Amino acid sequence: MTIALQGLTLAAARRAVGKLFKDAGLDSPDLDARLLIGEVTGLDLTGLVSQADRLLTPPEAERLAAFAARRLAGEPVARILGTREFWGLPLKLGPDTLVPRPDTETVVEVALEFLRAEARSQPRILDIGTGSGAILLALLSECRGATGVATDINFATLHIARANAGALGLADRAGFVSCDYVSALSGPFDLIVSNPPYIPAADIAALDTEVRDHDPRRALDGGPDGLEAYRRIAPESVRLLRPGGALVVEIGQGQSDDVAALMRAAGLTVVEPPRADLAGVLRVVSGRKLPA
Repeated sequence: MTIALQGLTLAAARRAVGKLFKDAGLDSPDLDARLLIGEVTGLDLTGLVSQADRLLTPPEAERLAAFAARRLAGEPVARILGTREFWGLPLKLGPDTLVPRPDTETVVEVALEFLRAEARSQPRILDIGTGSGAILLALLSECRGATGVATDINFATLHIARANAGALGLADRAGFVSCDYVSALSGPFDLIVSNPPYIPAADIAALDTEVRDHDPRRALDGGPDGLEAYRRIAPESVRLLRPGGALVVEIGQGQSDDVAALMRAAGLTVVEPPRADLAGVLRVVSGRKLPA
């Protein structure tokens, strides 16, 4: 498909790209168009409005056409730009990192409620399978006295997470360890958080193109029933948490009872009901390691 944008003003190009996206049935065509045009021109929304009558330069038009073609092929805008905002923080992405989504901010909300209720001056946090570092960095940005450790099995992913920590001024409070879940760690931690892979393997083929074809399968595949990661994380959390500490995990739709049962079987106490995300889907289960 040839996308002709040469000779258009910024406003006309934005309308043209937005229409292409709308006709293709994309969820947020106008926003996607604005973000891509902003990327190729280096302008924010104010700049795009104030310079609406400026013509795209030939390199800008060529780059925007290439971006639009990638978006029409199903590639998420965050992948095209290489960045995504999470909890108000700009995060760099890589091919091996999951795109952090608003659903996962529910994990941050529940974790912050726990930390604030505990009121520890220097809580120690563990983020299992950190990806871009989204959850840990969000928590550290809110809790100035906290320190944290993030694990991931992929070296390239940890490089991205470490770079994000540095860009946000949080590198001095965040450590990064390459290991399978928590095999290289010892405790104690006050809080453990995770957004592990939880999609049943047989369901991955039916996911939206943006997820199925562009998120790393390693970050999606939760095994035959979607629960393999929780079978690892729950008992390891008992080993790593201090008495009174909490485990907070993101879950898939319909998994709340099973994940809560795995926590109880490992010796954790589920003291709160599952928390729903903004769409009303039960998204977070948490458990405590109560004192003996």
